[in-house]
Amino acid sequence: MKPQAKILGLGLILVAGIALAKEGVTNPVVKERMDLMQVVRLNTGTLGDMASGKVRFNAATAAEAKAALAAAAAQIPEKFEPQEIDPVSEARPEIWGNFADFTGKAKSLQEAALALDTASVEGVRAGMGAVGGACKACHTDYRM
Repeated sequence: MKPQAKILGLGLILVAGIALAKEGVTNPVVKERMDLMQVVRLNTGTLGDMASGKVRFNAATAAEAKAALAAAAAQIPEKFEPQEIDPVSEARPEIWGNFADFTGKAKSLQEAALALDTASVEGVRAGMGAVGGACKACHTDYRM
């Protein structure tokens, strides 16, 4: 099977999984946020799998994942600005109590993504610590 066909097939499976994961969300604002965070998760996973050797390194795929991750990170503040909740959401109310810190952490993720060198697996490996650290810093404070 050609690599493009594999990527397309994997993408379709992941989209189906994302759709199922959102089952039960009733607030459309929260669903949009959750969808955006799934984009972050998907692309971080793609880069992490390459960095760890779980999947074969592909510079074009890494560059696409980097771009998508950075773009999604840039959208986090605007998607979380409305103080909306849903029982399915994992967002803590502290987000809105300390929104400047939250948006700063989203900016750190965007900067870490933009700094990734996707020309080689070594470059991706070197940058994934900052990406993972940015995710962890935010999740520690703002995710249930």
